[in-house]
Amino acid sequence: MREIVKPTVTICTVLVLIFGCYIAARYWEDAAHGQLPGLTVLQLILLRVIIALEVLLPTTLFLSVVIALGRLYRDSEITAMFACGISITRIIRSVLLLCVLTTIFVACLSLYVRPWAWNHFFWLKAEAKASFDLTRMKGGNFYKTNDGERVIFADKVDDQKNQATRVFIQTKRDDLLQIIYADKATQYEDETTGEPIIVFQGGQLYEFPRSGEKGLILQFENSAMHLEPKGVIQPEYKVKATATKSLLHSDDLEEIAELQWRLNTPLSIILLGLLGIPLSRSSPRQGKYARAPVAILIAP
Repeated sequence: MREIVKPTVTICTVLVLIFGCYIAARYWEDAAHGQLPGLTVLQLILLRVIIALEVLLPTTLFLSVVIALGRLYRDSEITAMFACGISITRIIRSVLLLCVLTTIFVACLSLYVRPWAWNHFFWLKAEAKASFDLTRMKGGNFYKTNDGERVIFADKVDDQKNQATRVFIQTKRDDLLQIIYADKATQYEDETTGEPIIVFQGGQLYEFPRSGEKGLILQFENSAMHLEPKGVIQPEYKVKATATKSLLHSDDLEEIAELQWRLNTPLSIILLGLLGIPLSRSSPRQGKYARAPVAILIAP
């Protein structure tokens, strides 16, 4: 069991780092363009790593069984065990015990932690889309918020002073199209609600009904606008974020498939772990990694 646990920890750590770097490359680009704050990116990466563990652990344990037992065959330790009266049943029992312990852990991940992580993941992304921070903007870029209902542009942004110059904002409200252009804009938080507010200085406001009626043009010295919606942010429904209890009596095919995935993932650990025992058998001259390529092909 010790020989199996050591490569399991090593391989799983390497896979987590590789997967984390891949996810980070995707979301840090959004952070660099001001679409996601840095703290949100870190939370998204952590949640995706937690979600990936339910797939990485079964694969890692399977490869570790093949590598660990392959080393024992290479060093003729398995032959010595058999000569001392230790049967293959003893080896199977040790591998099975380790697989059962891992299965319990992965079952908790798959049935409870995974939907919780997906729920927080989608909630964080919905919150990032709905809210916007002027200080995260880069000058000369267009930004969309609220699923494209609002478009914001600033020629230059000073994140030290929370100010932007030559600001353009287009907002779609039901049957009304509103456009604001201002020479300068400053962002601060409302003391009462804590919501971010943009104060425009020296600008014009244009409102045009889509029905073709006459519009409205206003010129102002100072004007304020709330950035965040007043309602509660609700991410759209995702079956991956649904609690396992809600899937038990569902008739929807997508929800049934999601439930089967959550149940099959822990069971696959026992099957893969036992499969690794005969697959690891090799001659001393072949080496402990002789069966690793075949195991890698089987693991997916």
